[in-house]
Amino acid sequence: MEKILITGGCGFIGCNLADHFSQQCEKVVVLDNLSRRGSRENAEWLKQRHKNVEVVEADIVKEQSKLDEAVKGCDAIYHLAAQVAVTTSVREPRQDFMDNALGTFNVLEAVRENADNAAFFFSSTNKVYGGMEQIGIVEREKRYEYKDFPKGIPETMLLDFHSPYGCSKGCADQYVRDYARIYGMKTVVFRQSCIYGQRQFGIEDQGWVAWFIIAAALGKRLTICGDGKQVRDVLHIDDLTEAYRIGTEKIEKVKGQVFNIGGGPENTMSLLELLAYLEEFFGKKIDVKYSDWRPGDQPVYISDISKAKEVLQWEPKITVREGVQKLYDWVVENKEMFKNLEAR
Repeated sequence: MEKILITGGCGFIGCNLADHFSQQCEKVVVLDNLSRRGSRENAEWLKQRHKNVEVVEADIVKEQSKLDEAVKGCDAIYHLAAQVAVTTSVREPRQDFMDNALGTFNVLEAVRENADNAAFFFSSTNKVYGGMEQIGIVEREKRYEYKDFPKGIPETMLLDFHSPYGCSKGCADQYVRDYARIYGMKTVVFRQSCIYGQRQFGIEDQGWVAWFIIAAALGKRLTICGDGKQVRDVLHIDDLTEAYRIGTEKIEKVKGQVFNIGGGPENTMSLLELLAYLEEFFGKKIDVKYSDWRPGDQPVYISDISKAKEVLQWEPKITVREGVQKLYDWVVENKEMFKNLEAR
């Protein structure tokens, strides 16, 4: 490919995707408003590593002209820019809607008007399935499990947006899907589970795997919302970037479709199980307190990734323990950087 655009390209997923595709593309444009913690550090990291990566500081809600210019001549667009925390969406629902729903609409329109033959990938979320209160749950000693979904939740599950974040991302998810139907655009929706890995500057409200490791490394007390038995399928960033690469290569086959992209039933972890890993790695007891459940928090979410395996011929390669170890090593190696971020 000659040129690609990654919105939110200085975020955790975006910078890893830019790093991945910079080996294959003549030009990689990353567009980001640089508002999130760690985004400026990721921008500098990309610029130091790659001469063919251009960083454009812009806001997809407020600066349509910059967005229009960025998409021109693109072979592929990866739309990752978003407000990403449920708790923030509850506090600031209007801004959450602007960033996720209107922002996605703006990107879609920019592509429709300036690069309508490009591949378009949208980073959606399992939160579009809602709290799934109708799903039977079994409580075990350290985790919750599904009663009747051994493979996890399929793409055919009823959509039931819960929380402002779920609503804004769900709205965007459906707009992206419909632009393929109505305008013939080559759009693909990836409904992602918990993604984790290097260059993730997790905070208490979002990016729980990274946040637990960062907080433990800095000696900060951790807060668990709920009882800690919540389970997610987790996917290492290197496996996710591979899914985007394969999807791009197979765009004519996958355009217009929705895929669950996650660790699947083979790669799941509860909060308590992550704590056990960290106590082993750090060789100490982790200081934890408990608080109320967050609104819309699913006791269990595990993706059924059967469709991705069949259609994309993709599946995760990195196990949970391997992935957590990789992230632990990166955080420990960059402990001083995290100390400096905390001091700001």
